[in-house]
Amino acid sequence: MTAAMNDPLPETMSTSASAMPAAVQDNAAAARQVSESRGGQHGESQSDGHGKRTASRLLSTRELLAYGLFGLPLALVALPIYVLVPQLYAASLGMSLAWVGGILLAARVLDAFIDPLLGQWIDRRAGERGHAGFVLLAVPLLICGYLALMHPPALGMTALVLWFGGSLVLVYAGYSLATIAHNSWGANLAPGRGERARLTAMREGWALTGVVIAAALPALAGLSALSASFVILVVACAGVLVRGAPRAQMAPRDEGAPPIDWFAPWRVQQFRWLLAVFAVNGIAAAIPATLFLFFAADKLQLAAHAGLFLVLYFVAAALALPMWARLAARIGEKRAWMASMGLAIAAFIWTAQLEAGALAGFALICALSGMALGADLALPPALLAGVIHAAGHGGEREGAYFGLWSWITKLNLALAAGISLPLLEWLGYVPGGGSVGDSGGVDALVIAYALLPCVLKACAALLLWRAPLDEV
Repeated sequence: MTAAMNDPLPETMSTSASAMPAAVQDNAAAARQVSESRGGQHGESQSDGHGKRTASRLLSTRELLAYGLFGLPLALVALPIYVLVPQLYAASLGMSLAWVGGILLAARVLDAFIDPLLGQWIDRRAGERGHAGFVLLAVPLLICGYLALMHPPALGMTALVLWFGGSLVLVYAGYSLATIAHNSWGANLAPGRGERARLTAMREGWALTGVVIAAALPALAGLSALSASFVILVVACAGVLVRGAPRAQMAPRDEGAPPIDWFAPWRVQQFRWLLAVFAVNGIAAAIPATLFLFFAADKLQLAAHAGLFLVLYFVAAALALPMWARLAARIGEKRAWMASMGLAIAAFIWTAQLEAGALAGFALICALSGMALGADLALPPALLAGVIHAAGHGGEREGAYFGLWSWITKLNLALAAGISLPLLEWLGYVPGGGSVGDSGGVDALVIAYALLPCVLKACAALLLWRAPLDEV
């Protein structure tokens, strides 16, 4: 997908996202079974009179939907930033890969180091304004940054570089504030193993719905329609979240209380292990996400089908969420996540063997690796919620944990773009500049896209196997 958006996703990409809400409902049903099989408490949630959910009951389906729906507009931001923007500015607007990678690296590193501060701020002030206040503060930042990033004016190269960097910082700030507040809110609402799987499955199911919409809508109606849809959905879903989701139960803090301990999460052994696994696994996922459109165009010679591959990948992830929730109920979230890593490696390793025009083969790989993605989305946050409550930090420090979680996520993406793109340029790869085996560096692209992520995924699986997370 190119960015001046004169060349949107191709007409051949006609896959609809209509099946996604049904998959989301399956996620909720499956996770409810998870909770019941774990001996979770039954019944609908109740209020204590102040909008707070009592800890003795599960979230109702209505509350679950109100909370999870906000994942949809956040995904409409995430896909363009993490997948489409590199080719947008490099291939369509003429910016060099080194400049694109360098700016993405700088913006993401800056944003990453702000995330722990945002998490601490949320923890300290959530008792006053609630998590909803931070979500509402993030919405205008998201809208302004997204529109600036995806619809740059006609500028000279120097001005375009500055515009690119500034719009990235703005949209990252809004996205970080919204995601940390939203995830911290959810971790507070769902402390039990079954209930947290139920909540994360719903949130990630709607997020995958948003990803499919972001992949499909430009081909059907153009980028302007995607942008308009994002603005409408982020405002509407934020309203539903604020009005329909129960308030988190935060521990009271006196005005004269000492500052929250920033380093408390680092002293939790289980968190350190989980964060290490999440980091390595995240880099394994971020590299092919950054290079996907280049690989589809210059290795497979299937640029016209790139949107279809994306839709297939994310639909498979959404449809697999109930399966991972049920598997986690039987063997635990740690073992279920390890199984998904094995599936991802077994499927994705064959990407290196594909020749130009291998439409069916790559589609199968997208479907299988997409199934593994479902576990990557639902199980790590569920494990993190368990770690927080096992450490006795529920209702106090969720923001600190998710701030660090977001920090690692951003660093993964920063390293993927900031290292892989300049390295490929140095090795001679030029987007659109060659075919398989020529001096265009496509062989280097194959190694970076197909083989390196499998090695990193195997390292993540080994770390997870060693991690003391079985009893979380």
